[in-house]
Amino acid sequence: MSMEWGVRMRVTIFGSSHGPEVGARISGIPAGTPLDLEQIQADLDRRRPVGRRLATRRQEEDRLVIDSGIVQGRSDGGEIRAHVANTDVQRGPYDRLRYTPRPGHADYPARIRYGEEADLSGGGIFSGRMTVGLVIAGSIARQLLGPRGIQVAGFTQSIGGVEATVPESWSIPELRARRDLHEVGTPDPAVAEAMAEAIGAARREGDSLGGIVEVRATGLPVGLGEPFFDSIESVVAHAGFSVPAVKGVEFGAGFRAARMRGSEHNDPFHWVGDRVETRTNHSGGILGGLATGMPLRVRFAVKPTSSIARPQATVDLRDHTDTTVTVTGRHDPCIVPRAVVALESVTAMALADLALRGGFLP
Repeated sequence: MSMEWGVRMRVTIFGSSHGPEVGARISGIPAGTPLDLEQIQADLDRRRPVGRRLATRRQEEDRLVIDSGIVQGRSDGGEIRAHVANTDVQRGPYDRLRYTPRPGHADYPARIRYGEEADLSGGGIFSGRMTVGLVIAGSIARQLLGPRGIQVAGFTQSIGGVEATVPESWSIPELRARRDLHEVGTPDPAVAEAMAEAIGAARREGDSLGGIVEVRATGLPVGLGEPFFDSIESVVAHAGFSVPAVKGVEFGAGFRAARMRGSEHNDPFHWVGDRVETRTNHSGGILGGLATGMPLRVRFAVKPTSSIARPQATVDLRDHTDTTVTVTGRHDPCIVPRAVVALESVTAMALADLALRGGFLP
C-alpha cells in the first residue's frame, strides 16, 4: 500500500479517518530551515472554514503535534513527523454499511483489494480526513518557497453553476485576504452568498454539489521543472489527484485550448524592463514542462460529495442481492471550500519538490 509521494521532498501520510490520528512524515527539508508552527496550525484551521455553517458537523480540534524533526523552530535535517488526534469519531453509521458499499465511495474496490478486515469507517485511508497530512506538508513547502519569492494561493472558482470572477491582476496576498472573508473560500464577494445559498439548498434536498478550485503561484524562477515525465504539469497533477474527489485538472486555458487556434493560444513574448513576459497567459505559466516566469494557473474539478441523504441503489455483499442504502452520519454537502487549502498545499508540495530537485532551493 503506497502512501508516499515526492523525490527530494518526500511526504508519507498515515492514519485513517476513525483511527487514533492522521498526519504526515516529511523528509528532505534542509537542516536549519525556519519553520513557523503557528503558520502550520493556521493552515490546518483553514480546513474548517470560518463560520462552519456549510461543513460537516464533525468537530475536530486538529491541534498540531510535532513528534520529531523540528527543534526550536527549525528543521533538524531529519524526518519531520507531525500529526493531529482524531477525537470526534462515530463508527456506528459506518458499521451498519459494512456489507452495502456506498455509491461514489471506495468501499467496494477497497474491500475487494484489502479484504473484509479493511477499516473503512469514515472512509478509512480513502477519506478526505487524510488531507490533514497534505496540509501539514504543504504548509512546510510554502515556508520553503516563501524566502525564494514563490507564493501560492488557492480559492473557490465555482460551486455548482455559480462562477466567480477573479482578475489575473490580483496579487497573492490580495487573493488570500479576499478569500478568507468568506466561508465558501472565494475572493469574489459578488457571488459568495449565492455559492453559500446553493450549498444550503443542496443540503436541504439531501444532495450535494461540486465545483472548481483554482490555484495560482507567482515568483516561479524561469526554467523550474523538468521535461516530459516530471514537467510542472505532471508533478502538480499527480499531487492534485491525491486529494479525494478531484476528477479533473487543467492549466492555463486548459480544455478551452482545444477550441482555439495557435494564433490565439500562443502567448507573445515582450520585454518589461529587464525581464521577458508574455502578453497573455494561455499556457498557465508553463512551456515544455518548465516555468516561464509568468503566474502558474491550475484548476481542479472537485466532484459532488458522495455521501448524500437520499436512497441510492447498491448491493448486499452477503447474499448477492440488489438493495438500497441511505447514508447517515456527518458529511459536507459541498467539500469545495475545504478542498481549497488541500489543493493549495499539494501544489506547493509539487513546486517545492521540483525546486529542490532543480537546485532552486538550498
